[in-house]
Amino acid sequence: MRHSLLLALFVCLVGYGSWDPTARGADPTAAAADEKSDDKQDSPQQPEVKQAVAESKPAEPVKEEKKASNVQTLALFALDSNLPEGPGQGGFLGDLAPGLHKMIERIDRAAKDEKIGGIVLRLQNPALGSGKVGELRAAIARARKAGKKVYALVDDITNGDYLLAAACDEIIMPPSGSVTISGVRAEVTFYKDLLDKIGVQADMLQIGDFKGAAEPVTRSEMSPEFRKQFESVIDDLYNQMVDTIAAERKLDRGRVKDLLDLGLFTAAAAKEAGLIDRVAYEDEFRASLKDQAKADEIKLADDYGKQKMDVDFSGFGGMMKLMEMISGGGETKKTSKGKKIAIVYAVGMIMPGESASGLFEATLGGETLVKALRKAEEDENVAAIVLRVNSPGGSALASDLVWREVTRIKKPIVASMGDMAASGGYYISMGADKILVEPRTLTGSIGVVGGKMALAGLFNKLGIKTEVISRGKNSGWESMDQPFSATEREAWLSIMKDIYQQFTTKAAAGRKMEVAELEALAQGRIYTGRQAVANKLADQLGTLDDAVAEAKKLAGLGESEAVERLILPEPKSFFEELLMGPSLEASAVRTVQRELQATMPGLLDVLDDAARLPRLFREPAVTVMPFRLRIR
Repeated sequence: MRHSLLLALFVCLVGYGSWDPTARGADPTAAAADEKSDDKQDSPQQPEVKQAVAESKPAEPVKEEKKASNVQTLALFALDSNLPEGPGQGGFLGDLAPGLHKMIERIDRAAKDEKIGGIVLRLQNPALGSGKVGELRAAIARARKAGKKVYALVDDITNGDYLLAAACDEIIMPPSGSVTISGVRAEVTFYKDLLDKIGVQADMLQIGDFKGAAEPVTRSEMSPEFRKQFESVIDDLYNQMVDTIAAERKLDRGRVKDLLDLGLFTAAAAKEAGLIDRVAYEDEFRASLKDQAKADEIKLADDYGKQKMDVDFSGFGGMMKLMEMISGGGETKKTSKGKKIAIVYAVGMIMPGESASGLFEATLGGETLVKALRKAEEDENVAAIVLRVNSPGGSALASDLVWREVTRIKKPIVASMGDMAASGGYYISMGADKILVEPRTLTGSIGVVGGKMALAGLFNKLGIKTEVISRGKNSGWESMDQPFSATEREAWLSIMKDIYQQFTTKAAAGRKMEVAELEALAQGRIYTGRQAVANKLADQLGTLDDAVAEAKKLAGLGESEAVERLILPEPKSFFEELLMGPSLEASAVRTVQRELQATMPGLLDVLDDAARLPRLFREPAVTVMPFRLRIR
């Protein structure tokens, strides 16, 4: 083997003229003669020799220049889920089902990528909330401003998803598709008659004439106050829809109203009405892009920006790699010592204790949120905090403890409201230095409700008898058997009044209003984001990115200064979720939720109420939105 290597080296040296002919006994006279011969540049025979040598060489084939193919690459994003907000799950599993902020990061990355010629959004009934639609519309606007054309591929589309598609340059639909945009509708489900039939009495109290959170279990229909406030909200949401469609589709406002009254369109009818741009199958759309771009080929980069995975898990090393990826350990952690903006997510029904994943809905633990805020405060590299709120409220106690933490922290805090930030969701936001809100966010609902379900009638029907021995006039206030006594009702109402006074006083201080001015906006009234800004309950309209920019400004950072985003609470890995008690069933929960929502959404709503309301109403006072409200 060694001799073979030496021989190969010898050949290489000879081939490249690096061998010294005088070495190892070579004849120096012959070498000198060769050198002398080379010096005869004026010899008359030399040109002939050169010519002969040249003629003896075979002619090299002429290489044909290969024409480079013109390939146009577009980034493709499939939106087929509701894109949950929050820190999500760590490891590569968190990238398999991305949340809202990851999807927006990918779109922004494609907008800046010079290799990407455009963006395609394939909308597959994602059923996005209004705040998320606003965030994605803003990302689309940034991409278009960067010079990328954005296309929406849709099969069938409804209200909220249509507003997202309308932000794109073109909407493309197959001939068999349909458009359903029929305005805005609010539905509130009432359970009182059902409760009467089964012998259950909802004994509820409320502070604020418009605080209708308990009406679904105490009434068979809306009270005049309840109807009045929601008519105002629906009117504003409807007007926003009309304005958006008119502006994006370049249609007269009156014409848009007529189209919404009609509501249902085939693909051809939608094209004729100006609601979509092309009726075409996807392959026809790609062929037309090829012609427009004068390209040889159109490539769609499926799931652009998605984390790439090495799927070779063979052997012991492969097994270790898999475990590392699942646990999140394989991710590259940022170690930047530069300035950061912490984004603290407050998503879900607010409850005391730690956050948890339930069968029907995740809950936001007040203790978890307080810890996240303190972590941001203690990180010396965090210059400011953005509190991203998407919550209907919940526990008054937990909301107040979070509010205290927000007001105590000296670093600038900006609240950014998503789909909903009402009641307790507004409570935790009102201590921030600034509040930014989406135009279609539901917010406000400054009021308090409390009470309990008395089950004596149901127990009697089932043959269950309860006997009581008590000492103390108000010892039965927490009993699930009988409604409140007169003295228990008085004591309970006293606590609720005190909490309502705290709510309105703290809100007035946070918004720099007189208490009387704030009280006129309270009473449980609900507002859209646009109405909230007009009434000074929020500072300005804006997305999460706008809130980050505002936080940078409050922290004294330059507009163009790069900052890292620190997401809190920190995403949990698969194993952390597995071992953290209530989150044990997290992945199965999401599967059940999707199936129930797709097949029996009404049943899921009822089960959701049954699961969370008993726990929520164990507290003397609750700051929560009407708990079964659907706006479509």
